[in-house]
Formats: sequence, structure tokens, C-alpha cells
Amino acid sequence: MRRVVVTGMGVISPLGNDIASFWDNIKAGECGIGPITRFDTTDYKVKLAAEVRDFDPRAFMDKLDVQHSDIYTQFAIAAAVQAVEASGIIGTLEPERIGVYIGSGIGGISTFMEEHKKLLESGPRKVSPFFIPMMIANMASAMVAIRYNCRGSALPMVSACASGSNAIGEAMRLIRHGYADAMIAGGAEATVNEISAAGFSRMKALSTSEDPLAASLPFDARRGGFVMGEGAGMLVLEEYEHALARNATIYAELCGYGTTCDAYHMTSPHPEAEMGAKAIADAFREAGMDTDKIYYNAHGTGTAMNDKCETIAVKKAFGEERARKIMISSTKSMTGHMLGAAGAAEAIVCVKALLEGIVPPTIGLTQPDPDCDLNYVPLKAQNADIELCISTSLGFGGHNASLAFKKV
Repeated sequence: MRRVVVTGMGVISPLGNDIASFWDNIKAGECGIGPITRFDTTDYKVKLAAEVRDFDPRAFMDKLDVQHSDIYTQFAIAAAVQAVEASGIIGTLEPERIGVYIGSGIGGISTFMEEHKKLLESGPRKVSPFFIPMMIANMASAMVAIRYNCRGSALPMVSACASGSNAIGEAMRLIRHGYADAMIAGGAEATVNEISAAGFSRMKALSTSEDPLAASLPFDARRGGFVMGEGAGMLVLEEYEHALARNATIYAELCGYGTTCDAYHMTSPHPEAEMGAKAIADAFREAGMDTDKIYYNAHGTGTAMNDKCETIAVKKAFGEERARKIMISSTKSMTGHMLGAAGAAEAIVCVKALLEGIVPPTIGLTQPDPDCDLNYVPLKAQNADIELCISTSLGFGGHNASLAFKKV
């Protein structure tokens, strides 16, 4: 079994468009949520989102590629450029030994909405010839592969809010079993638009709070739904011996992965959380570390059922005694829910937490739900001697994915 390490990272997020600013804001407990600026919310109950700000795709792409790509793909390419440049991986391997796995829960939904409007208002001849390639969910992985001539496996992962974590976990397995020597892996999403807000609102999944500091409230008794976020997170994963041989900077080892399905309901988690617990337990077991010095980055969306069920899953996965010792937080309290990008951005949080010995907070957690009775690191970051980080993502359809990281 070959070891897999992280040698590059990149991020586009509501808290910054590079690793340094993103992590600084996470540590500081900054809130990336604010009034929606992408569309008029007059007819919407939902008024807030965690939008990416000050993003210029032309800093990462040429003009034609920008014109011919959805914003989710632009986010993905920007984060991938950062990760690849940090790693220095390109040119050290044959192209067929590098692959790209990028998750997205929805893909180019903004393009779909805009082109459908053209169809209704002006007829089929006004629909862009690039509509289909801009919309489809595989295009982020394809365009990153084209950018860097990565000729290994290049696939999308589509498992709703678990997409980013599944992309990273499946990329790890590809390297472990010898099908690739390096992978660009992560997730990207861009759903802050009229139709997404309407759809999630009709499900009653979104917070209707108009106070940015009281909207995304994981594990709090006042929680009333998640806040839409957006962005991308990317990791360069590399076979350990190859990284050593080229003297690459190694940030952490990706040492465990668990993935399961509740097989229960389209949108609700299983109330007994058995398969969510198994995904966590599988990642923990695969990491091979008998330790209580764990930071667990929760899915923690701020919806009533998710937070309660995830608390149950953590207790079942680690055992009640260990579960009460580990440190848990939901960074969605700051970033909102980045959907298919969430798992990738939160994997980056885990790597940085390991490197610096800092556990980020769950901001806004002032009225803990009695059903959520673990240590969720409320309000402020804490210094901690961390040996293992586990990040869990849970998606509509019952998809569960957990990633484990340790120091090298």
C-alpha cells in the first residue's frame, strides 16, 4: 500500500482567494456571510449567502477560456493553479501518471439558468454553442487536465455535498494502488443564483435569518438551516517516495478514507446514523492511530437533523468516551455551505490545523443544543496538540465521506 501525501493546496472561498488569507480568517473566526449581491432578493425569504468576493478569473485563465466556462469551472481552475504552483509537480512525471478528480454537486447551474432564459426570451438560435460544455459537471476536471496536460484518469465526482471529499478519497486510492503517482483533487461549486436559492428555499433547507452572525449556526439550538456558500478547494496528492525524491514540501499525509451510503432517503440523514458512523470509523481505522488527540471537522451544516445525526455518528464511530475528548468544529459557521466544494476546503482546514496546532472555532455557538453535547470549540480558536484530523462530508442521497490526515 503506497503512502499518499499533500504537496500543494489552493482555495477560492468566501473568506479569501488564497491559502494564507483563507486560513488567517478561519483562525480569527471571521464570518464570510453577507447580503446576497448576485440577484434581487425582494421576492425571496433568503437574503444571505457566503459569496466569493474580489475574484478575477483572468488572473488564472485567458479571455476565451473565461468566456467559455461556467463560474464553477473558473473557481476550480483558480484553486488548481494555486495548488499546482505550490507543489511544483508538473514536469516531474509523465503526463499519463497524473490525474484530476474534481467534485461538484451541481456543476454549471448558472450557465443553465442563463441559457434557458435566452431560449425562452429569444429562441433556440440565441443559445450559446458552448452551453453544454459550460454546464456539464465534468468540465472542471477536464479543463484542469487540459491546462496541465494530465493524461491519467480525469473524472468528476458527483455525490452532492460529499463530492469534494469523495474526489480526494478516490484520488488517494488511485495513487495507493499504483494507477497514478499524483492527482489534482478537490471540489468546486457556484450556486449563488436565483434558481438555486429558490430550490433550496422550497425544501426549507436554508436559513432565513437576515443577521450574518446568526444565520449559519451549527450545533446551536437556534439553527434554522444552512447558508449557501461557493468556491473551490484543491489539493495536489502525491505518492510519498516520489515527493521525497524530488524534495517537495510535504504538508500532511492523507492516511484514511471512508465512504458509505445511508440508502435511506433523498435528503434526510438516517436517524440512527449507522453508515455515517461507519464512514468515520473506516477513515479512523485506516489511519492506524490509537489517539485521542483528534480534530474532527464536522459537516455541521446548521440544519436540525444533520447536526443531531452527526453527533450520534461521532459517538458511534469513536465510542462515547473518546468522542467527548476530541475537538470538533464546523467551519461552515464562517464559510457557509460550499456544497460540492465544502469537503475540499475543509480538508485544507484540517491540513493547516495539523501544521499549526490550532483548532478553528464554531462561531455563533452560544446556545448549544442539548442533543449536540460534544466539544464543538465555540466562538474562538484553540491551540491544541493534534495528531490526527478527520473531516466528514454528508450529501443528499445519503452519501457519507470521511478523510483522515496526519503529520509526516
